[in-house]
Amino acid sequence: MSTPLNARDLLDTMLGYLGFVFEIEEQERDGHLVLQIYTHEADRLIGKRDQVMDDLQYLLNRMLQTADPQARRVIVDVEHHRAMRDDALVEKMKHLAEAVKTTGRPIQTEPLNSYDRYVVHNVFKDDPEVATWSPPDDAKVKRITLRLRKKTA
Repeated sequence: MSTPLNARDLLDTMLGYLGFVFEIEEQERDGHLVLQIYTHEADRLIGKRDQVMDDLQYLLNRMLQTADPQARRVIVDVEHHRAMRDDALVEKMKHLAEAVKTTGRPIQTEPLNSYDRYVVHNVFKDDPEVATWSPPDDAKVKRITLRLRKKTA
């Protein structure tokens, strides 16, 4: 029987092979394990439009899920960049939701990757007035529609 993969050790190995000098700190955020990376090369590790950071997170989660389909999702962040970006995204979506409430008309977001869609859907999952919807296709980036929640009689 194989030993379960440790997310921190796996990320440490990946970054080591890529030649980065770094420290990893484990944190908890909203029930998820967050691996916070500190490095002097944060820009390289974040990448243009966060692509490197997103790809590392995707690859790490795929490896963990392959080893254990019940493994919990891990968030990879670099010097709190993802957390700050998430906060800005949530504020922007709340602003759009206010416009939906005011006008009664649905609004579509800009194209979002799967992680950002997850964040947005979670913001409104318990909202009594605004619901979210995104098309059920396999596109890597797609828009979310914010609309008024249908009232139940």
